[in-house]
Parts: sequence; structure tokens; C-alpha cells
Amino acid sequence: MISRMGFWKPQQITFVHPQTELLRMSTGTERVDLSTFLIPTCVAVASLALLLLHISVSRFNAEPADASGVVWTRLKRQITTLGGPTIFSFHLVRLLSCATLVALTITELVCEKSSTSIALLCIFLYTTALSLFSLVTSYRWSQNSIRHLNLVLCATLAVYVYRDVYPLGTFQLKPQDDSEGFLWVKIGLLALAGVLVPLCVPTKYVAVDPKHPKPPNPEQTCSILSRLTFAFIDSVIIKAYYSPSLPYEDLPSLSDYDYAEYLKKKSFRYLDPTIITKRRNAFFSLVRVFAWEFSVLSVIVLLQAVLDFATPIGVKNLLGYIETDGVDAFFKPWVWIAWLFFGPLLQTMASESYLYITTRQTVHAEAILTEVVLEHALRIRVKAETDDKEDMKALDTSTTSSNPSPSASATSSLPGSGAATPSPGSEDDRNTLQSDTHSRAATHTTDVTDATDTTLRLGSSSSSKVNKSKVPSNPLKALALTKDSSKPSKSDQSEKAKNILGKLSNLVTTDMQNITDGKEALRLIIHVPIQVALCVWFLERVLGWSAFVGLAMIIILFPVPGYFTKLMQSRQKIKMKKTDARIGVVTETLSVLRMVKFFGWESLMDARIRDAREEELVYVKKLRLLELATALSNHIIPLSVMLVTYATYTVVMKQELSASKVFSSMVVFEKFSMLMWRVMYYVTQSVNAKVSLDRVTEFLYETELLDSFQPQHSTTSAVPTSHELAIPITAPPLPSLPFPTQEIGFRNVAFSWSNDYSENLGNHQSGFSTPTSTHSEPLGHSTSSLNTRASQSKKRQFTLQIPNEVIFQRNTINLIVGSTGSGKTSMLMALLGEMHYIPRSADFGESWFNLPRTRGVAYAAQESWVQNATIKENIIFDSPFSPSRYQKVLYQCALEKDLELFQAGDETEVGEKGLTLSGGQKARVTLARAIYSSAEVLLLDDVLAALDVHTSKWIVEKCFKGDLVKDRTILMVTHNISLTQSIAGFAVSLKDGRVISQGNVLEVFGESEETKQIEARLDDVEIGDTIETIEQIEDDIAAHQVGTTGSSEDGGGNSKSKKLEGQGKLIVEEEVQIGNVGWPAVRLLLRGLGGNHVLIFVTSFFTCFLLSELAEIFQTWFLGYWASQYEQKDPSDVNVIFYLVGYSFILLFVVVMFALGYIIYLYAVLRASRSIHKQLMRSVMGSTLRWLDTTPTSRVITRATQDMRDVDGPLPNQLSSLIRLSIMMFGQFCSVIYFSPAFLFPGILVSIAGALCGSIYIKAQLPIKRLQSNAKAPVLAHFGTVMAGLVSVRAYGVQDRFIKESLTRINYYSRPSRVFWNLNRWIDVRLDLLGNVFSSSLAAYLVYVSHGQASTIGFSLNMAVMFSSSILYYIRILNMFQVRANSLERINAYIEIEQEAKPTKEGVPPAYWPSGGDLRVENLSARYSPDGPQVLQGVNFHVKSGERIGVVGRTGSGKSSLMLSLLRCIYTDGEVYLDGIATSSINLDDLRTKITIIPQMPELLSGTVRRNLDPFDQYDDAALYDALRSAGLYSIQSEDEDARVGLDTAVASGGGNLSVGQRQIIALARAMVRESKLLILDEATSAIDYKTDAIIQSSLRHELKGDVTLITVAHRLQTIMDADKIMVLDAGRIVEYDSPKELLKKKSGHLKALVDESADNTAPRSINPGREII
Repeated sequence: MISRMGFWKPQQITFVHPQTELLRMSTGTERVDLSTFLIPTCVAVASLALLLLHISVSRFNAEPADASGVVWTRLKRQITTLGGPTIFSFHLVRLLSCATLVALTITELVCEKSSTSIALLCIFLYTTALSLFSLVTSYRWSQNSIRHLNLVLCATLAVYVYRDVYPLGTFQLKPQDDSEGFLWVKIGLLALAGVLVPLCVPTKYVAVDPKHPKPPNPEQTCSILSRLTFAFIDSVIIKAYYSPSLPYEDLPSLSDYDYAEYLKKKSFRYLDPTIITKRRNAFFSLVRVFAWEFSVLSVIVLLQAVLDFATPIGVKNLLGYIETDGVDAFFKPWVWIAWLFFGPLLQTMASESYLYITTRQTVHAEAILTEVVLEHALRIRVKAETDDKEDMKALDTSTTSSNPSPSASATSSLPGSGAATPSPGSEDDRNTLQSDTHSRAATHTTDVTDATDTTLRLGSSSSSKVNKSKVPSNPLKALALTKDSSKPSKSDQSEKAKNILGKLSNLVTTDMQNITDGKEALRLIIHVPIQVALCVWFLERVLGWSAFVGLAMIIILFPVPGYFTKLMQSRQKIKMKKTDARIGVVTETLSVLRMVKFFGWESLMDARIRDAREEELVYVKKLRLLELATALSNHIIPLSVMLVTYATYTVVMKQELSASKVFSSMVVFEKFSMLMWRVMYYVTQSVNAKVSLDRVTEFLYETELLDSFQPQHSTTSAVPTSHELAIPITAPPLPSLPFPTQEIGFRNVAFSWSNDYSENLGNHQSGFSTPTSTHSEPLGHSTSSLNTRASQSKKRQFTLQIPNEVIFQRNTINLIVGSTGSGKTSMLMALLGEMHYIPRSADFGESWFNLPRTRGVAYAAQESWVQNATIKENIIFDSPFSPSRYQKVLYQCALEKDLELFQAGDETEVGEKGLTLSGGQKARVTLARAIYSSAEVLLLDDVLAALDVHTSKWIVEKCFKGDLVKDRTILMVTHNISLTQSIAGFAVSLKDGRVISQGNVLEVFGESEETKQIEARLDDVEIGDTIETIEQIEDDIAAHQVGTTGSSEDGGGNSKSKKLEGQGKLIVEEEVQIGNVGWPAVRLLLRGLGGNHVLIFVTSFFTCFLLSELAEIFQTWFLGYWASQYEQKDPSDVNVIFYLVGYSFILLFVVVMFALGYIIYLYAVLRASRSIHKQLMRSVMGSTLRWLDTTPTSRVITRATQDMRDVDGPLPNQLSSLIRLSIMMFGQFCSVIYFSPAFLFPGILVSIAGALCGSIYIKAQLPIKRLQSNAKAPVLAHFGTVMAGLVSVRAYGVQDRFIKESLTRINYYSRPSRVFWNLNRWIDVRLDLLGNVFSSSLAAYLVYVSHGQASTIGFSLNMAVMFSSSILYYIRILNMFQVRANSLERINAYIEIEQEAKPTKEGVPPAYWPSGGDLRVENLSARYSPDGPQVLQGVNFHVKSGERIGVVGRTGSGKSSLMLSLLRCIYTDGEVYLDGIATSSINLDDLRTKITIIPQMPELLSGTVRRNLDPFDQYDDAALYDALRSAGLYSIQSEDEDARVGLDTAVASGGGNLSVGQRQIIALARAMVRESKLLILDEATSAIDYKTDAIIQSSLRHELKGDVTLITVAHRLQTIMDADKIMVLDAGRIVEYDSPKELLKKKSGHLKALVDESADNTAPRSINPGREII
């Protein structure tokens, strides 16, 4: 038998085919019947017993049946209960089948009585009863009865199949019941009722949450067969095939278990770090979340591993039959042919079921982790951090300077400025991007929640590691004791503290993709070991103990790929850090791109990005080389195992090879080789996933949180849950406290921007006393301070200290004043709980701060935060809409006239970062949001700074004195004391983070003569004048404000009547490509791969892979030829050594060619990655301001992260796989046709059918992938919005609203994602079916028609099996390539965007230009878009070199437009001459590097102050310190050395660790360092206090060279009243241009009107009395 079958041994036949033994034991059918039909009888009895037990237990809970209504009504109700008419019809068919079986059995019983017939009659009666029961009972009992019914029917069918169907496939056995007249009818009815109906009946939709049902998804209501074949998405395929693009609305709705809300409810108890306080890796949390799915997957993987061996078993036995011509064969050949069809088909269904569950898991996991990251981001402390390494590098640079100048040596010891206001008060993207991601709480404040809901901090600092009875008298020592010894060092923390928004973007894009790609980890754990064991077992059955030699070879060589994998893991971690760094640079560059373009720094920033990219590509290259080493080892190991096994079998064991042994074992060796490749893939993906999961865990557990979310150690503390984010966790008022709970203020407290600073405070101070003043040394200070400075950290450790008590007055306006950087914003942040609370006393009643929240808190940030929504939505925010209140707010905030300038009115989109609005408009919208809210307490951070004189006065008179702020408590930070002190009831003055005075206005400011004059003037000025001036704003200026919305048509009237659909929309919707991937996108990749030598690359790469793949096919034929020699010659004449050596050389050639081709392609991929990223970044940085205004930054970041990730790895890998597969499949197909020419036509048919399926699939998949890609950007944009306004979100307590919006956007993304993965399953099943048809048909042809040699048939069959499996792989890879190529399309679309003029040789100016600042403007007109309205009209003026020009005008008069037009940032007509040369003939980079503009909101780069002042390293320290002094920095320096600003002071991204005023000073110093001949200040000192502003203006008068032309745009008139000339703009035209002295003589002049309206008009008239103009 072994010679015939080769696989089954004779002694096993009894166990495998017990019918033969039964035939020998008994010739009577009765005993046989009893022995087999006893099985379904026992199953039926057990089923009945269980069912009766269930009924008896549940009868008391059963609901009475509703007997009301007529029969038809009750029937309709029952049909609905069971799921509808279709389901009811299937149940009815099953009932009829069972009844027919009863009738047939009764007929047989009448003809011939037997115990078997009686048993079958009982069984069929029971099944009929169950069928009837399933039709008439409730849905619950119907399902129970159906389960029992299916079990009994399947058991009965199995017996019939074993007795009567199975023998048909053998040569020896016969059906045992062929004497029955209705045998095949009964088998057919059993198959219908027990198999077909359960497989085909649809499923009734049962909502996961019955209280909130969702529209059912087809996959929830489809049948089991439809689920296995994925026919439930045929509707999507059909819609996509007949439409050019598939709209989002045509996608199936999400299943209710796919909604993010349900997933959050299910998973957060395992993932939320506020619930799972003990650190646990996110992987183990996900395992807990998906525990049931992993259990099911484990079973499926086990089944799949077994079914994988259907093909080698079939090939082995089929070739064995051919070798022996069927002598002594047990099974007929058609059995193995059918085996080759159904075995792989079942394996496909198991595999696709596995993938169906895992891909659903990936979508769920992505949704869960994205939401976890967002909600955790709502808890983090917003603070600015920089990289220690970068700081120390700057320090080393300065300290190792060979010969520093005396001034540099002296000034380098100057400490930095103090009392900065970090980013929380400044909520632009660039200022909220930083967060220390590795700090842990050094102290834990005891907080308790109660119903009063107040932000109250008591002075009891406790920790589980500190004994309360041993609290030191110095609280700082207590803080030091509570520090966790396991916390990373500060250098590590600072090194890891990167741009938090960049990290968040990377977490929810690249890391999330890595995590989802790691979905095959279960196969690595279960499938791979089982497959290896089965491979060895099978080979042992075929090749004897030589298989164990191969196993030993595996064990010896297996550590090799393991070693490479370990190296890959470490390199992957570093690579991800480098990716973070690149994304951080890209994000920062994009956030300050306007400033970069203003300064002509595109080349510098491009170099920074290029350097970061090169560092990343270094590790990409290392990873790819390690992948090559792993791939080669995984390729060589199976080949070595095969070689050693065959050598042992032939040389040592002296056995003969045969075709059945060679080709069946070859299939296993091929399977083992693929297994090694999969191990490499699984390990790589798992390593990447582990690294990303570690990063997520690190973010969740090592990001510094607000004090209210730090772990509490008190028994009365309450840990916030994920649903308790609306406001910080707070402590209740205790009866013994000596203060009322509704007081707003502080007592004996201190605050820092990080809990790390607590320890540093203890190192520098004794207790909390004010440190000794450390004033700056004179310039002659010794240079020894340089060495001291090099060893000190230059991080600014600002603290707000309130040793006494500050209680703000209720129901009035409280002013918070002080010089720039004194800590005004910090006081607001401390009240909001944003700063780290440090109690100054261990007595909880003596150290506290409080901000009642029961009646709401509203906050308006200094840097206005607006959402990318309409103006109305920004104002309403989260409050109920009241038309009357809304109109009042618009009026009191002076927004009515602004809205008339927009065609869409208040429905106008403000755009990303509010770019549609001017600075003043954004400030008023932010103020309007606070005023409109119902909050009792308003925190306003310098809302008047961005407003001109008359608008500020309007706000004070109409808003702050209006009815909407009556009985509300306002805490307002301001520099405009003269305008606001008349409305204030209380004031607090700060300096260096300390309160220097508090009380009523007179106590704080005094009653000076100047104050009296100001108040008198305020009374004299009529508010009607201000109304009149506001209404004089011309409608032509609307174009500047509305961007894409166009200009007003009639200059007034009711804006609502002009609102047209889409007119208010600013952000352009992201384009979605239609059809297949276009040639431009593919060409982008091919050009990147080939570089300058495309032909050489293509030839060499293609040749290497061609030779490698052809050699692979040849080695298969060579083995067959070797085996055939044993049939044609005497075994002793076969030269085994010759064949072994020849086979070895073939394998070596394959490996060498593959490695050579891989290395060639690797360097091409690196070249393409470098080139495409370079083109993308240069294109974005070279784009116009117009494009930047209409394109959200998140879209660019998505292309720089997610899309570039595809370009770096998956996309080129898939291209190479396509080329290799094409060569391999062509060779396999030709091999089959060569040996079986008659199969040419069927082979072509199968190929065409596969191509047709693939084209249908790709037509549906491409638009879905595009929808999926575009749906990701809104999720990222939401992250950016939340992080930009994090403080405002928490202040208003609207976290829940943003969480809800996040869930909505995640659902929007999950919907196409689920369809995307299910479509992959759809094509897999169909292509596998085609492949199985091809291979089994070929097998039937070779056996029944061809009658060839076993070796030839084995080779053809092997090629056919490989070809059929390759069809699916090829279509999948082709589709994946086209899908991933969507990333190329998106990148290419941004490479081809509108560009500014590129530099040319003709545009290079002379080296001396400009030698002076002479500026002449002739007939200048400007517009913001080529077809937009003019914002400047016929402007003409001349500025002599060295003149100081002041530019004033009302809101929207065109001041900023004029400045932009001088830099050619907008579209201009006319000519601008600088130093006699037309700027239109000069290259933009040359022009902008020669002109310096300082915008109102300065933008800084991360690094140090030195890097911001001198990014090109062109100046020495002396020049930089002189610029800082001239810019007025030293006038606001703090007495606290730790809080001072110097050249080596670290600057966070966007200057987030500096106040706005300090940023403006640094920006001014940067401009002075450039020594441009034309200097433009656009509201450059608006956030600086008046005293410092005066110092700066004096410095500008004396420090600038005589040939420097200064143009100053200002709202503060005293800033420009000493100018040589003043230009007054109105409606885009110059209405006045002369000296101030002459303009003030005009009684009805525009400048005089502005001076008269100014509340501090005495200042402009008295400033610098020595000048002639005054």
C-alpha cells in the first residue's frame, strides 16, 4: 500500500476506513445500521433533554403570547418578529423539508419495518417539531430551536455521507443504503435543511444598543454564505462599476459595533490612564479589549494551518496514483482532484474569515487609540520645552569661540529676561505645540470633587511616598521628597520633549498605521509554529528521518534572522525618533511659513528640513539593508534545508527520489520558504507595531498632566474618568476655612509652568522668599562668566509667587497690569489651573487659590483663538442661540460693520487660524465669544492690544459699560491703563512674577494730573464720533478681509440679502482623483527611482530580477529531472553528487541575483524618497500666500507624514513585487503551456477572468481609498484645533463637545476604512476560486487526458498551483500599488500648486544694492487673488533715504496690504523702486532679504535666542547683544536670574515659552541685526507696555543708521508722532501724507481726528518736545 499511496500505511486503514473492518466483522446490515445511526439518535436525545431543561428553567420568565388580532395580523407580526418575509420563507422551506423526510421515512417503514427506520422516524419527527417551533415562537426561542435543529440535521447528514457518499470515491467500498428507494432524495433534503438553509438564510438585525439602534449594515443582515464569500458588498461593487466616482453617501453605513461611541464605552476602562493608573502597555490593554476576537482568531488560525496542507497531500497522492497506474489504489483520482479544489477553497474561507476579523479589529483599534490620544491630550499641561542637546550645542558654540570680542565676552554673561508668559495664554498653533512628554508629577495635591464645582487648591501636598507626620517646614523640601526616583533624568526628559502637535500628528498617522499593520502578530505566535511542525511531520512521512536533519538545520540557522530582527527593532526606534524630528521641523516650518517667506528664508528652512530628512533616510537605509539580510537569510534557510534533506535522503539513506516525493515535498519546502518570508514580514510589522505601541504608552503615561489629573493619594481624592473632563477635579470648601468659597483669588501660593521646576526652585531659593537681586553686569564684566554659563541650563524657570493674599472683587472689572513679561497672563493661567500649583504653607487654610466655576467661566486669549468655522459659530461656540443677545454682542463688539464687508456675513468661514480676519477682527470675535457666553466670570487677556484707538474706545464704552457685562466679574489683562482705569473697580500690578501693589484704581495708579486730564478728555469725546468713524470704513477694503468670498457689491445694505450658497467658504475642499492612478503620479516615482540614469537603473534592476526568477523556475524543473532519472536508469547509475552540486549552484545564482537586484533597487528607493520629499517641501515653501490661506496645514502635514511613509516603504516595495511577480507568472504560465499545449485556451480564460475581477475590484477600491485618505485629514485638523485652543477649551469647559466632534470625525473615517478592507476579502475569495479551478482542471486534464510522465505532470502541476496562487497575489499587489499610489497623486498635486516667481540670473541685483533706503512708489495697486478686487488703488509716494514714516488708518484701510505689496507677497500693478531699481525686476529672495518686516504677531523658531537673531551665523555676540539692547529687552529684564533672557535662552517652537511682548522685542532685534536699508514695523510693539514702547522708539531714533528708512504701522499714535512724515490711508488710498506738524494744523484732517479720539491724546502732543514737528 505504501508504494501505491506513499502517505497512508497499511496498518492505518482500519482507523481511517473503519467500513472495511465492519464489513469483515458482520455481514448483516442491521448491526451496521445500529452502529452508525446510533450517533444522530444520541444527538437528538441529548438535544431534547437540553431543550426541555432550558424551557423548564426559563418558563417563569417567559412573556405571554399576544393573542389579540386576527390571524393575518398575528402572522404579519410573527414574520416581523423573526426578521422579515425572506427569513420566514427559509424557515418554511426547512419545515417542509423535514416534513417530507418524515413522510419518506413512514413510507419506508410501511414497506419494511426496521429499528433503523424507527430511529430515523423519531429523529425526523423531532426535527419537524423544532422547525415548527422556530416559526411560531418568539425570536429568542426561535434561535434556540434552530441551533438544536441544525445540530441534529447535520449529525444525520454526516452519517449518510459516511455510509453512502464516501464509498463512491473509493475502489473497494460501496454505498450501504443503495437499496433504499429514496436514498438520494433524503440526502438532498438533509443537505437542503441542514446545510443550504442555514448557510443562505439572512440574519435578523439586532442592535448592539437596543435603546439607540443604528441603520443596519449589510454585513449585519447577510447570510453565513454571503459572509464567507463577502457577497454582501456586491452592491458597492456594482455602484462603483457604473459610476465614474463613488460618492461617500453611497458607502454602506457603519455597523453599530463600529461606531466610535460604542468602542469608547467598551474599551476605555482598559486604556484610559486615569482609570488604569498603574502603567500598562497599550498592547496588553488592547488584548483585554479584543479578548473574544483573539480567542476566535486563535481557532481560525489553527484551522487554517491544518488546511494549508491540502495541496501537498493532494499532489502527493495524485502523483502516487500516476506512478503506479492506479495499482492497489484505494481512492479514485477524482477524489484528489476534488481535494485540490475544495481543500484550498476551505483554507481560503478560513484565511479570509481571519482577515475579516483582524481588519475589523484594526479599524476599531485605530478609532479607539485615536480617541484615547485626543482625550488624553485634553489633560496635558501646556508648556514650552526645548531640546537640551540643542541648547548645550549653542552653549558650546559660544564658549569655545576662539577670540570673543570684549563686548561679546561681557554681555554673554547677561542673564535672560524674566517673568515670561508661556504659551497657554497665547493659543496660536505655534505656541501650544510644546508639552513635556516625559515629566512625571513631582508633587501631588490633594483634590476632592464636590457639587460646588470650584477650582480650589488647598495647601496640603501629599504623596504616597511621604509620611504626613514628617512634612518639612520648607514646602520645597517636601516637594523634593515626593519626586519619583524612577523618573527619567531631566536631560532625557528634555531631549524627548518635542513639538507636541507634531508628535500627536505622528501618533495618529504613522504610528497608527504601524499598529494596524501589526495585525498579523497572532499568526506569528500560533500559525508559524504549527506550520513548521506540520512541515516537518509531512516531510518525515515522505522523506523519512532526513526531515529531522532539515529540522536541525532550521534550529541552527534560525537565530540568524532573529539577530537581524533584533537589530531592526533598535534601528526602527531610532528611525521613528528621526521621523518625529523631521515632522517637528516640517510642522514648525509650516506654522511660521509666512515669516519665512517675509524674510526670504526658504533656503534656510529647506536646508533644515533636508538635514532632518537625511538623518531619517540614514536609518531608512539601515533598515532596508537589515531587511535584505533578513530576506536573504529567510530565502537561504529553506533552500539549505531542502538541499541538506535531499542530500541526506539520497546520499546517506541511499533512497530513490520519485516525482511524487520531489514535487509534494517541494510544495512543502515552498510553503516553508513562504513561511520564512512571512515570518520576516510578520516580525518587521510586529516590531514596528511594538515600537508605536510603546510610543502611545509613553504618551499616555509619561506626559505631564494638569494637577487636577495627577494621581491622587488621599483617601478622599477622586480620580477623573474619561467622561469627567469638562472642568478640573477640584476640592470642596471645608467648614473650617476662613474664607468664603465664592472668592476669586490666591493666598500664599506659587505657580510654575512645570512640576519639574519645583525642585529647581528649591535649589535656587530658601523657601519662597524673593531672591536677591542679580542685576546685569556692566559690559566690562570678566569673561569667566562664559565658562560658568556653559555649565548652566538656560531654560527659563519662571514662577508666579503670591506670598500674601490677592482677592479679586466680584461683579466689577479687575485690571491686571504690569510691564512686558511680568506674569499677567500667568496669573490668569494659574486661576484656570493651567500652571503647576506649589503651596507655600503646609497649612491647608493658609495656602490656596480659587476660581468658582458653578456659573461658568469664559476666556479670551491674548493671541486670539478661532475655530475653522463660520464667524457665527465661533461666537456662539457652545452656548444656546439667542438672536437678541447675539445682535447685542455684534453691536457692542463693533462687529456689525465688519460683517457687512463680507458677502456671506456671519456665515463667512474664518479659515485656519482665522486667516480671513484681521488681527483686530479676531480679537473682537474672541471677545464676542466670551461676552455672548452666560459665564459669570470672564478672563480677558489683553483684548484691546490689537485694536485701533476708536475701536478700543467703542469696546470700552459700549461693551464694558454695557448691560451684557453687568453683574459679571471680569479679570482683564491690559497695557491700555489710560482707557480702562475709569471702568475698573480693582487692580493688581505685577513685576517679575510678584504682586507689587493691589487695590482700587487710585491706590494702584495714583491720582496724577495726567490721569485727570485723560478722564476729562474721555468725558468730552462723544461716542457718536467713534460710531461715525467706524461707519466710514469703505466697502472696497472688504476684499482684504474676505479672501475668496469676494467684495461687497454696493458697499452697504443688509448683508443677509447677499448671502449666497458657498460664498462664505474659504477653505477649498480637498480634491478627490477619479479613475485609475494617473501617469503623472507614476512618473514622479519612476523619475525619483531612476534619477539622472533611468535607462541604466531599469536595465540593471530588471535583468537581475529576470535572471533570479527564471532560475527559480529552472531549479524546480531540475529537481523533477533529477527524480525522473531514477525511473529511466538504474538507481546506482544516477550521479547524485552531480545533481546536488548543480542544484546548489542554481540556488546560489538565485540568491546572488536577488541580492544584487535588491541593492540596486534599495538605492533607487532612497533616491526617490529624497527627491519626492524635497520637491514637496520646496513646492509648499515656494507657494503663494493665497494658496497657504486656502489650504489647511493639516493637509500638508498629512502628505509629509502618512503619504511620505508610503513613498518610503510600501509603494516602491509593491512596485518591485509587481515586476518580480510579472516575470515569475509569465515563466510559470509558459512552462505549463509548454508541457500541456492543450491547456493554452483554458489558461488564457482563467487569466482573463482574473483580470476582469481585478479591474472590477480596482474600480471600486481606488475611490474608496481616496475617500479614506481624505477622511483622515479632518481628524488631524481637529487635533490641531484642539491643541491650538486647549486652554480656551478647558476654560469654557467644552471638552465634551470636542470629544463628540472627534468621535464624529473618527466615524467618518472608519466608514470607508471598513469597506476598504472588506473589498480586499471580496477579491481574495474570487481569485482563489479561479486559481483552484485552474489547478484542479489541469490536474484532471493531466490524469484523464494527457497521460504524461509523473515528473512532467508534477512539474506542470507545481507550476499551475504556484500560478493560480500568484493570480490573487498579483491582483492584490497591483491594487495595493494603485491604492498606495494615491499618496503619489496627493503629493504630486501639491508639487504642481501655484508658485511664486522663481529666481533667475537676470533677477540678481548688484552687490551694492541697496546702498540706501530711498523708496519710490508709482501708481501701485494690489489684490489678493488674480481675479479679486483691488485693495490698494493708485498709491503714489516717495520716501527719502533715512526718513521715518508713520502709517495710520482705520481698520481695513489697507495698511498691511501696502506692506505686503512692498515685499511682492500679493498681486501688484505699478512700480516700486528701492534705491533706484524696480523691485519687480529683482528675485524675490534677494528682495525679501534686503527688506525686513516685523508683523504684529511675531513668529519665532525653536532653538535659542541666538538662532532666532542670527540663523545664518553671520554676526558675533556683540552685535546680537547690541540688537537686544536697542530693541528694549534689558528694560524689561527680570531680577530673577533663572527667568532672564539671553542669547542662549531656549526658545520653544513659535516662542511658546516667551510672552508676546518678549517675542516682539526679539523679532525687533532680529530685524535690527539684519541691518536692512528698509525696515517695516507692522504693529510690532502692540503687545508691549507704553514705557518699554517709548524706550524702543527712542532707541530706534538713535541706533539706526542715517540711511535706514523706517516705516511704522501703529495704532498707538505716540509711537509714530515723532516721524518725519505720516501717511494716512483710507479705503486703499493715501488721503494724507505730510509731516505731523502740518497734518495737525488741518482742522478736519484725518490724523487730527485720530489724535482727538485717542484717550491718551496728551501723549502724542507732548512726546519728544525737542523735535520741530511738535
